[in-house]
Amino acid sequence: MKVALIARSSLYETSGGDTTQVLKTAAELQKRGISAEVFLSSQKIPHKDFDLLHFFNIIRPADHLYHIKKSRKPYLVSTIYLDYSEFDRFGRGLFSSHLLKILGRSKSEYIKNVLRYVRKQDRLVSREYLLGHKRSMQKVLENASMILPNSASEYRRLSYDLNVEVPYHVVPNGIDAGVFGKKPEGICREQKVICVAQVYGMKNQHALIEVCNALDVPLEIIGKAPPNHKKYYDYCRRIASNKVKFYDFMPQEDLVKHYASAKVHALPSWFETTGLSSLEAGAMGCSLVVGAGGDTRDYFDGIAHFCSADDMKSIQIAVEKALTEDVNPEVRNKILSEFTWKRAAEATLSAYKKVMNNES
Repeated sequence: MKVALIARSSLYETSGGDTTQVLKTAAELQKRGISAEVFLSSQKIPHKDFDLLHFFNIIRPADHLYHIKKSRKPYLVSTIYLDYSEFDRFGRGLFSSHLLKILGRSKSEYIKNVLRYVRKQDRLVSREYLLGHKRSMQKVLENASMILPNSASEYRRLSYDLNVEVPYHVVPNGIDAGVFGKKPEGICREQKVICVAQVYGMKNQHALIEVCNALDVPLEIIGKAPPNHKKYYDYCRRIASNKVKFYDFMPQEDLVKHYASAKVHALPSWFETTGLSSLEAGAMGCSLVVGAGGDTRDYFDGIAHFCSADDMKSIQIAVEKALTEDVNPEVRNKILSEFTWKRAAEATLSAYKKVMNNES
């Protein structure tokens, strides 16, 4: 079986959770004898050479429309259906929040995508997208052989928001057990907090910094600002106490010692479909604080402290509890047994076989 995995054109320039998902999925599929090749949506793809196309990120439908029409091949979509609406309305500056609230979710995402094309931060692969954001997403989904949400919660949101019902197969996100399956020796766990993520408002690092300042607890922020978010990053640095350390993006292998040395990993985001760094940190023995927005309960219910992104007290209470609790081995066990890229590849391959055999 030959499959083309097609992702946004900025996949490597602006690395995110989808970057990890695409590359790890391809690597694990290759171990299982599948010819899985990763392409950027802006690349010329020899569609005829593949049995299936596998797209990523339904909120970037322009990336899919051209290849769907050109190839006429059966395809699947890993939806990664992010919802920025709460953050857009309540987490941005007053003017931006007011404007985006007036525009609504679909038009807001449409404008953001168009601005990326105008600024040359992404490529407009299909001009058909200019006819509308929601309409484009619906067209991609309605013609898909199957969609692969990262959780049942994600499918329910997507089906309700876009008024579509499509055959689906849940493919949970995961960790690289080869990297995060074994804790390094000789590293003592310290009474400190770590946060691994791109640094921008959706991830809510400024609130975590204020909480850790108030608690007088050390904090490590690991990640860089995506394009157009440097002002937020600079603000985070300005409000940070001398107990807050900032590190740039790190390869996974370098993150191991940072996870292993921290008592708590906190990601009080406005929204996550998963929160890959929370999975990695949990596998390394950290106590977890996660934002309640999105689909995080499908992954972390019973093994993490939840908080509300817009409630500083909620974040502080969650961090305090995580700092004082004993390490729970069930967190690590659950993640290593249920949420690995090996498991994700097995679920993905099962979906491929269903499509090839015309099973729903």
